[in-house]
Amino acid sequence: MSARRIAAEVAAGNRRATEVVEASLAEISTHDGELHAFTEVHAEAAREAARGIDAAVAEGRDVGPLAGVPIGVKDNICQRGRVTSCASKILDGWRPPYDATVVRSLEAAGAIIIGTTNMDEFAMGSSTENSAYGPTKNPVDHSKVPGGSSGGSAAAVGAGMVPLSLGSDTGGSIRQPAAFCGVVGVKPTYGLVSRYGLVAFASSLDQVGPFAQSVEDAALLLEVIAGHDPLDSTSLDVPAPMLVDRLDDGVGGLRVGLCRDLIEGASPEITAAVTASAELLAAAGAEIVEMSIPELHYGLSAYYLIAPAEASSNLARYDGVRYGLRVDAANVAEMNAASRTAGFGDEVKRRIMLGTYALSAGYYDAYYAQAQRTRTLIINAFADAYRSVDLILGATTPTTAFGLGAKVSDPMEMYLSDVFTIPTNLAGHPAISVPAGSDAAGLPIGVQLLGPALSEERLLRAAAVIEKGRS
Repeated sequence: MSARRIAAEVAAGNRRATEVVEASLAEISTHDGELHAFTEVHAEAAREAARGIDAAVAEGRDVGPLAGVPIGVKDNICQRGRVTSCASKILDGWRPPYDATVVRSLEAAGAIIIGTTNMDEFAMGSSTENSAYGPTKNPVDHSKVPGGSSGGSAAAVGAGMVPLSLGSDTGGSIRQPAAFCGVVGVKPTYGLVSRYGLVAFASSLDQVGPFAQSVEDAALLLEVIAGHDPLDSTSLDVPAPMLVDRLDDGVGGLRVGLCRDLIEGASPEITAAVTASAELLAAAGAEIVEMSIPELHYGLSAYYLIAPAEASSNLARYDGVRYGLRVDAANVAEMNAASRTAGFGDEVKRRIMLGTYALSAGYYDAYYAQAQRTRTLIINAFADAYRSVDLILGATTPTTAFGLGAKVSDPMEMYLSDVFTIPTNLAGHPAISVPAGSDAAGLPIGVQLLGPALSEERLLRAAAVIEKGRS
């Protein structure tokens, strides 16, 4: 059942929030032992919150647009008093003394946080295999990865354990797992959703966004979490967009660019799905324009200098002194080194070293500064493209979900999983992955729609057309 319908039935008193929560907990009990989408399930707290919702309904009070809807929250989004470890040993057992703004927004809207979802450590990965808790499995095929870094959030929705979840997207970490798990995933405009309480990986790239089983539910959740937050210096001073009521407005008159650079290298089945999606948009009244943005080919290289550089700075705070893991040693320097060696996994160490090198004296201009110039080149290329089209269509991923363990020993091959999603993060623009069929093995395919800053309403309308055409 959709999140919107659950909320409507709970608010009307036709269904009890306690029943909804028990049904979700039963699904988690049935499926999560195998999938491992959750790192913690907050069963008693969820039941208590559900009782509060039911009492408010009985008293005739407004219970919010997500009344009684169970939701999973990624392990890098702070929940007061609950373990928020970023799936890392270095933060094992850390309980934040505050809630992230998005968590407060969920609770104010009546949503019930039923658990914390697994992820790649500090959001560094594309498969959710880099977790101190162990890997998450794909809900469609348990021998495959769910994508990453928000693989737990995607798998939880894909398996029907919750109708909604939150993830974070630094280089594709919402859209790529959404494609792999056959759900909708939205990366909002940078600054549209507060980052207060999101544990930073790369501060100029990170953004919180929704996973859902439908475009309508994704729109509903984005409405709830979007909007200006004075606690976040990067938050845009704009109101939350009205999205749900505009979903049926269609795409008549829109120009959609079919971007060759966001298909090149994709499997034939994914390429066919993108073409079929373009045909659905055309049939609904959009004009399809074939186009190329060659600058996007530089995105992967620029990202893997900028993101690790920011990570090396952000993760310097985990030093064994202030909070988190501490390994005792003879002096402070040795304690710091021992704590970080024991606390961080291989991929996090790899990116910290890469980022530190790129920022070091003698290499800053050659690597980090050049990557930032490339980022500007990509931003300008997108700006030029959006002068002639309203939206851009392409593949979300080059392949469908790959096997567990297949790319763990080859970081470069793993990084290529995000080749189509990274450019949007560098530009700070919104994008959405929407299910568009399956390959011959039955694995989900996702197609990606991109738009200029604050074009979420337009993107979701186009995604709704594709979703409806595929149903």
